[in-house]
Amino acid sequence: MTDISKAGTFKLGDRTVKRLGYGAMQLAGPGVFGPPKDRAAAIAVLREAIALGVNHIDTSDYYGPFVTNEIIREALHPYPDDLVIVTKIGAKRGEDASWQKANSPDELRSAVHDNLKRLGLEAMDVVNFRAMFGHLGPAEGSIAEFVGVLADLKREGLVRHIGVSSVTPTQVAEARAITQIACVQNMYNLAHRGDDAMVDDLAKAGIAYTPFFPLGGFSPLQSETLTAVATRLGATPMQTAQAWLLQRSSNILLIPGTSSVAHLRENLAAAELVLPADAVAELDGVAG
Repeated sequence: MTDISKAGTFKLGDRTVKRLGYGAMQLAGPGVFGPPKDRAAAIAVLREAIALGVNHIDTSDYYGPFVTNEIIREALHPYPDDLVIVTKIGAKRGEDASWQKANSPDELRSAVHDNLKRLGLEAMDVVNFRAMFGHLGPAEGSIAEFVGVLADLKREGLVRHIGVSSVTPTQVAEARAITQIACVQNMYNLAHRGDDAMVDDLAKAGIAYTPFFPLGGFSPLQSETLTAVATRLGATPMQTAQAWLLQRSSNILLIPGTSSVAHLRENLAAAELVLPADAVAELDGVAG
């Protein structure tokens, strides 16, 4: 059995989590919309993740919408004492499955209450505000009002820690001037390294960085390089990409998602993959 503790731990707010966690997005239907084809299989994946030592689950009430949170509660409630559940607010799903902004103060408050209700919690461990200024990634725009709403909810005891997602360095600084920030969640991988400086700055501040899409946006040539390195190491491209992230910085927390128990086990095996220096050097060159 894979020992995911080999990947180490890091602080998420005041909680210590293993650096390999689980992202629940793929438990919903196609396009993260509607129910899964096999609800029992989704429940089995969550229970296997916990059995393998995962204690950090990333979710959102707008996955489905509502689907993943309801499945998490059915599968795992009452929750293990060490489990940290992180959610995102700031968006909603249209009836046509579109992704839309939902960031008025009332919508943000309602989203936190909805997450608590569906998950069966009295307080959220971490709530990320998901900025939606850009269609394809982070874009500038003040997030002070939105983070301020979360800071109020924290004072009320409904939110323990606050994070931000799809944000620029300027927005991270703006958020940190308002309240303590536990994590930043952006797209980052060995092919897309625009957040290199941010990762290092957050590490110095003891703030977690949670990258998503570990294989997202690769060119064919970049994919070929990754596959060649993975083959040489006797690993999958996904395992290799995740191992690179784990070795990149100690504050990086991974949340690979899947709806398959076999794929879950394969992903978590990245905890035991140590990349030799020549492989790291070759993978570092992929972004160029």
